[in-house]
Amino acid sequence: MNIAIVGATGNVGRKIIEVLENKNFPISELYLIASSKSSGQKINFKGKEHTVIDLEKFEFSKVTIAFFAAGSVVAEKWAHKAAEKTIVIDNSKFFRKDPDIPLIVPEVNSKELAHVKNKNIIANANCSVIPLVVAIKPLHDLYSVKRIVISTYQSVSGAGKAPMDELLSQTQDYFNNKNLKSEYFTKQIAFNIIPHIDSFLENGYTKEEQKTSDEVKKILDKKIKITSTCVRIPVLVSHSISANVEFDKKCNLDEIKNVLSSSPGCKVVDEQKDGGYMTPVEAENKYETFISRIRKDDSQSNTINLWIVSDNLLKGAALNAVEIAESLIKKNLHER
Repeated sequence: MNIAIVGATGNVGRKIIEVLENKNFPISELYLIASSKSSGQKINFKGKEHTVIDLEKFEFSKVTIAFFAAGSVVAEKWAHKAAEKTIVIDNSKFFRKDPDIPLIVPEVNSKELAHVKNKNIIANANCSVIPLVVAIKPLHDLYSVKRIVISTYQSVSGAGKAPMDELLSQTQDYFNNKNLKSEYFTKQIAFNIIPHIDSFLENGYTKEEQKTSDEVKKILDKKIKITSTCVRIPVLVSHSISANVEFDKKCNLDEIKNVLSSSPGCKVVDEQKDGGYMTPVEAENKYETFISRIRKDDSQSNTINLWIVSDNLLKGAALNAVEIAESLIKKNLHER
């Protein structure tokens, strides 16, 4: 089938290209699309150079599925237009709260893809929500999750390429005893952490924290109580999550580990010794959601702690989008 990637020159767009190639996705023709600034660039796919096409000049009726990886502004302007001609899988936050548009993590709620024909648009979830629900869904099925307390430790790639460059340049300036300038973050990011992602809301939470709550409820269960703190850390790739999970029922650690070990997308790396856990560096370029530090919360009954790590550009974005497309094909929902 013919496939388009809007935002093909960005971090997530390039990862989608990489995932499509690694998975040998069934593509007849691949169209790489970006703004007029990037049109004309050359990007390799399966040994062949593809020329980036100007979004303003592309005809979406040529493709079966269009991946959007260009942010909310582009999604707002172009996704509905594209969806008149094709199925859109959008990676931005723009459509996630729309009740008529499915918010999909295939291992968790692929049955919701049945609603794709509502608007021909599917929303890809937040990059820290995806690994969280992949890890929590098997436990929710087992014990029924009552409440989750979350702290996310999010890499700079979640903010884009320029913030990644800022971390690198600040690190270099630090060692050269230069003054550190912050353009993309509210504080110095090199050798620091920032307890603030996205803008503040009236309730004191940030939009990123509110998104975490809203999206987990939409994907998993609206009855789950959630509170979160989202933190930016000086790591290039991979998000980490500390989750305190309270169940309605008595839980068993061995059963939890066994269920997670056999659940799609999950990999348990949990040894109670030095290095017996996963870190962001080790999760980079891996498809799995890694779960470590599984232990009971001694301060509260029916409650456990988890450490979850995942590559935010892969499972948190590009990989999940491609897996959505694979689910559409498997269910024959991509056909017009």
